[in-house]
Amino acid sequence: MNEKIFNVLFLCTGNSARSILAEAILNGIGKGRFRAFSAGSHPAGKVNPYAIELLQQQSLGTSELRSKNWDEFAAAGAPHLDFVFTVCDNAAGELCPVWPDKPMTAHWGIADPAAVEGSDEAKRKAFAQAFILLQRRISLFASLPLDKLDALAIKREVDQIGALRERGE
Repeated sequence: MNEKIFNVLFLCTGNSARSILAEAILNGIGKGRFRAFSAGSHPAGKVNPYAIELLQQQSLGTSELRSKNWDEFAAAGAPHLDFVFTVCDNAAGELCPVWPDKPMTAHWGIADPAAVEGSDEAKRKAFAQAFILLQRRISLFASLPLDKLDALAIKREVDQIGALRERGE
């Protein structure tokens, strides 16, 4: 019997860094069980080069990544979404489109590495920190026995994952 493939959308304002990292991480570790997408409310129009560099260093695919508007996923013919996670506080506070099929939502806020100013080293460090936290959260999510949990239990789990702090826990 074929196992269900869960479609997950990661949202951020610019869709150039955090949501892009999350899309690539889940597609990389999802082992065919998940199909990840990303989008933004006000897409930057390009993927941040530090995100691309880091993903390539981690041997994660980058060829399909692009900065896009979240309206693509609310339109007719868009993929059915099972989960929608906001990864920045701005996107979490915005009025999101009405998602067809009412996917489960959660907020997994991450500091914006693209907002870091200073040296290339400081910027790379910020991207690495965001990547580590996203990878940790996404690994926990991907390990959930989604086929054995009811909707309330899944919601509780994804909310708890989003509450993990950047240090500790």
